Amino acid sequence: MSFDGSCHCGAVKFSVDAELPGKAISCNCSICRQKGLLLSFFPAARFTLISGEDALTTYEFNAHKIQHRFCKVCGAQPFAAGKSPDGADMRAVNLRCVPAVNLDGLELQPFDGANK
Repeated sequence: MSFDGSCHCGAVKFSVDAELPGKAISCNCSICRQKGLLLSFFPAARFTLISGEDALTTYEFNAHKIQHRFCKVCGAQPFAAGKSPDGADMRAVNLRCVPAVNLDGLELQPFDGANK
């Protein structure tokens, strides 16, 4: 099973080869808090960017460990790229950019990114 997502204007489209998550990380770091991101993490091999590489730009801050990818056209941040604690390539999918996700049904897991 897989699910799809996109930025607001549709220039960036992606697919994840996984079940829809029932949980999301709600981080309180400055960028997640200001953008309202609800994240779920997946191995990079399960993530496929279908279209829009040319519409994406990258923002890094603090330790520059996460590449926050966002659409140059609409400004939405559908995903980020980084590494898991064991060094594996990961994608952090913004579940607000996945239409099939019931946002009200997600179990939110707080993460204190502001103090990491």
